[in-house]
Amino acid sequence: MPETRERAILAAGASGECSSWCGACRRRQAMTNDIDELTALNRDFVASVQNSDIRRFEEMLAPDFYCSNPDKSLVDRAAFLEQTAKPVATKDLQAHDVKIRMMGCFAIIHAAFSYTTPDGQQANGRYTDCWAKQNGKWLAVFAHVTQ
Repeated sequence: MPETRERAILAAGASGECSSWCGACRRRQAMTNDIDELTALNRDFVASVQNSDIRRFEEMLAPDFYCSNPDKSLVDRAAFLEQTAKPVATKDLQAHDVKIRMMGCFAIIHAAFSYTTPDGQQANGRYTDCWAKQNGKWLAVFAHVTQ
């Protein structure tokens, strides 16, 4: 059975032999760029929590951002920025097992996190952040944190 044009393009793209006109390769490259960008945004998000970096959050959060907190409260962008502006007593916040799922102009990031409590104990939890690409820029639209 002869190979379809699409399969030939995908096969050539997988081996790096297709030309720049190949739509499949352009989509694959765009997805790679998006994953790289979301990986960096995820690192910034975690660092901004640890460092109470409201300025960075103002750049990353969509105007209609919401967050589900570990205490089961749901807060909007303004309340999230207010609670995040307070210095945290925990140290060494780190994300682990980060999984980024792309769905067109929407992405979901699942991860575990660990940190050190003020009394030196190790603690952990999980988070899920949802991102939407709006006007060519990835913005966080939702976060859910559990401990």
